[in-house]
Amino acid sequence: MASSTLLVRGSDRSRFNTVLWIFLGLTTLFVFITSEVLLVTDYPMYHAYRLQVIADRHLLFPHTLCGVIALLAGPMQFSSRLRRRHLKFHRALGRIYVISVFVGALTGIALSAGRPGMPGTCVQAAAWIVCTTAAFITARNRQIARHRQWMVRSYAVTFTFVSSRVLNLWPLYWSHLGDTLAAVGLIVFTLASLLVVELGLNWRELTTLRA
Repeated sequence: MASSTLLVRGSDRSRFNTVLWIFLGLTTLFVFITSEVLLVTDYPMYHAYRLQVIADRHLLFPHTLCGVIALLAGPMQFSSRLRRRHLKFHRALGRIYVISVFVGALTGIALSAGRPGMPGTCVQAAAWIVCTTAAFITARNRQIARHRQWMVRSYAVTFTFVSSRVLNLWPLYWSHLGDTLAAVGLIVFTLASLLVVELGLNWRELTTLRA
């Protein structure tokens, strides 16, 4: 009876993970089309931002490249099947993820230096580095359960690079928010992502009455 219950729970978890990754993938595709593709095609609402991107291209290229690597590496790092069958690859990809996070975070701070949005970027970068460093240290210490939890937190911050752009096509959000409020919005997205993760990680304790 207990084993069948575990199988049901495992099946439910697998189904939830599949739906979650599909949702995150579709969200990423939506943001790519509405932000990056329209930016390249010089969409009128993004024209001023496009000029800024061109001016910042030397820092923006490594920042974007490392962010994309971290974003794509995450799903593979969470695959239990891949981890069991190709442990060396998992570890190597984990190191690449850590390096990408540090380069992406530091170049992000450099890009925002002297601009009103810098506080938001610094909070995002600090959360990214702290969570990723904790994930790396717990992996080195063989605290695998804790390592997975910190990786979930780290990837939640990684995904704020997508989630914070979901509303870009909304003129009120993009054109009238202002740099200061945009920085506040980035902080809110980062903290909200971490809060959602904490609720998910502790859901069983929150919803189960101890006998």
